[in-house]
Amino acid sequence: MTNIAFIGLGNMGGPMAKNLAQAGHTVYVSDLSKDAVDRAVEAGCVATSSIGEAVSKGDVVVSMLPNGAIVKSVYLGDGGVLENAAKGAVLIDCSTIDVASAKEVIGKSQEAGFAMVDAPVSGGTAAADAGTLTFMVGGEKDAFESAKPYLDIMGKNIFHAGKAGNGQVAKIANNMLLGISMIATSEAFNLAERNGLDAQTFFDISSTASGQCWSMTSYCPAPGPVETAPSNREYQPGFAAAMMLKDLRLAQEVAQQSKTATPLGAQAEALYALMEAKGKDGLDFSGIFKMIRGEI
Repeated sequence: MTNIAFIGLGNMGGPMAKNLAQAGHTVYVSDLSKDAVDRAVEAGCVATSSIGEAVSKGDVVVSMLPNGAIVKSVYLGDGGVLENAAKGAVLIDCSTIDVASAKEVIGKSQEAGFAMVDAPVSGGTAAADAGTLTFMVGGEKDAFESAKPYLDIMGKNIFHAGKAGNGQVAKIANNMLLGISMIATSEAFNLAERNGLDAQTFFDISSTASGQCWSMTSYCPAPGPVETAPSNREYQPGFAAAMMLKDLRLAQEVAQQSKTATPLGAQAEALYALMEAKGKDGLDFSGIFKMIRGEI
């Protein structure tokens, strides 16, 4: 069994750390939230007093952090990962961040002698808890192979996307597609209902026709058809609209840097930004259905 340092115990990181501990590894955890650390300890992890202490005990370091600036601070800053990691440690950043920051941190980690990958996830909190996440991994092949046994514990589908930063590219492009798809699905259900076709009947038809998509059949934004969807629990996340907006903004940043036309991605960003402006970005991202219907 391996000693693992886990940094960042939010809605996703907490369950991921729990799964590593339940697989028999010793998981040393660090988070600014005492409650998050306490929950991790209850799940079998070991509390530490600082990032440096956690990292110094680990042969593997896993992080799940909110943004690129924090990732750079945790890895490159005083008292951070590169200062404290044991020689030969494998570094795995599962945060969804901008591509440039991912490349910078991996580059400096490699210069310091560490194998590192960027490994953002898809699947939401339910998959994090169940250990069925999808990981999109960027980095050298050897680094990927070193990280994979631990990703296998936390996830079901593990993909090597290529060079450093490509994990972020895959995640950002995927979530841009998801955001666009959810808006389109919401518009379709709204159009159907406004013209006398109830949600269940439209679902029964479209879910077996050419309009079928994940946003419809697994995460239907209209209440009723998919029992487990957030639409049937008043749009409690799930995957919050604020997180979707974060990813759409990252997509637009990458699109601008690479001079790539993404007109629907830009429109999706604008609509989720409007949801944010209305103070409703704490709802699940499928809650955009309520805004399209004029209910928020």
